[in-house]
Amino acid sequence: MIDWNRTYAAIWRQRQAYLRPVREIDPIRLEQLFGIDEQKRQLLANTERFLAGQPANNALLWGARGTGKSSLVKALLNAYKDRELRVIEVDKQDLLYLPEIVDEIREHPQRFIVYCDDLSFEAGDTLYKPLKSVLEGSIELPPENVKFYATSNRRHLLPERMSDNLDTLLIDGEVHYSDAIEEKISLSDRFGLRLAFYPQHTQTYLDIVDSYFPDYPGDRAILHKAALDFAHLHAAKNGRTAKQFYNSRAGRGPVD
Repeated sequence: MIDWNRTYAAIWRQRQAYLRPVREIDPIRLEQLFGIDEQKRQLLANTERFLAGQPANNALLWGARGTGKSSLVKALLNAYKDRELRVIEVDKQDLLYLPEIVDEIREHPQRFIVYCDDLSFEAGDTLYKPLKSVLEGSIELPPENVKFYATSNRRHLLPERMSDNLDTLLIDGEVHYSDAIEEKISLSDRFGLRLAFYPQHTQTYLDIVDSYFPDYPGDRAILHKAALDFAHLHAAKNGRTAKQFYNSRAGRGPVD
């Protein structure tokens, strides 16, 4: 049994069917996240309402890879863990255990975010069905102390194909979506807060690089060129690439 007064986060382990306490939490802070100020503002406001016992939404953070979606959720924990916020991470394949996980925490005084990273479903996948009941309840209302936050590269979580639109009709000026599209939208619609993350600008990427090298002793213009060359090799200018560039340069002195 987890002592949630001392444990701030846990991860569901399917094989042993238990929540494993996290001993070393990722130390990422909100102030370290660049280029997502509006997304940060909205998620913070929603989370603060949740902590205050006010109406709040489940949240879906979707969009381009490496733009800070998962880092923002981790930073929330560091910002609010002293205000009784707790995070439970669940992999997509373990969503069928969501009802049991929620039953275990619904009577605790802490406020829980159940978090799933990189959430998406393939055609014919039924793992999203337990998620629907947790998001909106069934015959039993969802617990007041639990919200579900997810990150995804897909806006509607399910694959979207041109063939899905074949049965969509326009009747008396109203769009009647096909059953396939209705199914996709019905899942994402259960997230009352949906935040889009877009590819980051070059200057935002360089700002993130600078945050990793606050006391850089060499020519910063040369550092920026090396960082951009690194990004071109990886075909992405985002926070993840900036961290990888830092990992490749840390402790090696100024760039030649």
